[in-house]
Amino acid sequence: MIQQQKIIPAISSHQDLKKFLDLPLLYGILMNFQLAQLEDLVLTMKAKGKKVIIHAELIKGLATDEYGAIYLIQKLKVDGIISSKPKVIELCKKRGVLGIFRFFLKDTLSLEQSIELTRKVSPDYLEVLPATAVDIIEYLREKISQPIMLGGLIQNEAQIRNCIAHKAVAVTTSNPDLWQIKC
Repeated sequence: MIQQQKIIPAISSHQDLKKFLDLPLLYGILMNFQLAQLEDLVLTMKAKGKKVIIHAELIKGLATDEYGAIYLIQKLKVDGIISSKPKVIELCKKRGVLGIFRFFLKDTLSLEQSIELTRKVSPDYLEVLPATAVDIIEYLREKISQPIMLGGLIQNEAQIRNCIAHKAVAVTTSNPDLWQIKC
């Protein structure tokens, strides 16, 4: 399960991918790449025994709907998809792939709407942004049963430790300097 890995690298360059491949981490998130690059990137990660999660909305040229998700699942054989689209998460569940529902804490209304959507689609995990809003985790845990990951605006080890101390199962970060922190 993904929660056995407390830091989930968000990889957005070939240089960062090389760093990730040399680490004893299983899960990595691909984002900010072009669609044409994905097949080779996924094959490279799989050849090293890594689990591939795609941030569907941050892949250039990929439709962020169910059809894009079908491509990722059927053609690329990814292990999981991060999306803010309920239909994509529902498709992941039907196809036996990790569905990580991502939402941004902007205000109380968006929080309540996101909780309602989470209840409807029942994703495997939530990724809540920004990670600096750790105080909301307790409230979320009262409303939903899914494990919560935090991401966004992570600057240092202390912030990662604070997220984990507040019962986040994992933290996503694009900063390679933070990928090897032991929590």
